[in-house]
Amino acid sequence: MAARMNPPQTKTTTPMSASTLVSDTHLMAGLLGERDIRLRQIEAAFPEERISVQGNLISVEGPQAVRVVQLFEELVLLLTSGQGLDESKIDRTIDMARDDLRASEVLGATVVRGAKGRTIRPHTGGQKRYCDAISDNTITFGIGPAGTGKSYLAVALAVQALQSRQVSRIVLTRPAVEAGERLGFLPGDLMAKVDPYLRPLYDALFDMLEPEGAQRLIDKGAVEVAPLAFMRGRTLNSSFIILDEAQNTTPEQMKMFLTRIGFGSKCVVTGDMTQVDVPGGRSGLVGIEDILTGIDGISFVHLNRKDVVRHKIVGDIVDAYDRVRSESDPTNDR
Repeated sequence: MAARMNPPQTKTTTPMSASTLVSDTHLMAGLLGERDIRLRQIEAAFPEERISVQGNLISVEGPQAVRVVQLFEELVLLLTSGQGLDESKIDRTIDMARDDLRASEVLGATVVRGAKGRTIRPHTGGQKRYCDAISDNTITFGIGPAGTGKSYLAVALAVQALQSRQVSRIVLTRPAVEAGERLGFLPGDLMAKVDPYLRPLYDALFDMLEPEGAQRLIDKGAVEVAPLAFMRGRTLNSSFIILDEAQNTTPEQMKMFLTRIGFGSKCVVTGDMTQVDVPGGRSGLVGIEDILTGIDGISFVHLNRKDVVRHKIVGDIVDAYDRVRSESDPTNDR
């Protein structure tokens, strides 16, 4: 268990300078990194600030001195809790500091303990806001680009709800929309044909429960993974329902799905507006926020490039596509 320590104390000397004393000297190596690589990363993110380290005293001068010192204090708290620091975690902590969020609260939150004791937790402020919205609302829409953890965190919270007996089953569904390939040419019966579309949901489920544990729940009927077409005519009580890839529903399918929700159920709808493959472009996710805003128990959470937790290049790709789309949009203000 990580040793407890008193939180660092920020000392502001002038509006342009601040300092903090790290009381546990042994944490300095993890904080600064080998050959001060983490320190250099922070310096690059705040080029107007001058950071100096003397022993375990960190002093900062510059217009964002207080913010940078608070950033160091949050990193110390993460180290104290037993979390290691790497380049991506430093980047995410910097983003949170700029948004006046406390990284220790965001990265310290536990969603569920997955297979082999691995802790599933939010990695960004947007992901924490998404998890909180799911906990607090009956229906939550998670909208954002690939790699933001929309589906993965929803499955994690569904597993947590099942394990704590808040619900009696999990229902995972997504539309089977052809994106360049045709279902009719795939081998097998209907379920075999749609299985590739459901595979991402299986993967997330197996990551939480291990394949054997997940299969046992599927066999018992406690977990159901099915294409959206199988939802018609049903009422889902005491269920945690996840509709993935909702941008590929039609407006009629979206209405059908949302009206399946019964008593004691919770629903999460995930989608990416930039990946609409539904024929004719009539997406049930487009315009849904205008229709449902103001209804109690429904929340919309928009994730963005800062919430991408895959390889850094994924975030750069998202930015590139967003830039091109913005430039080609005739309604965009120039």
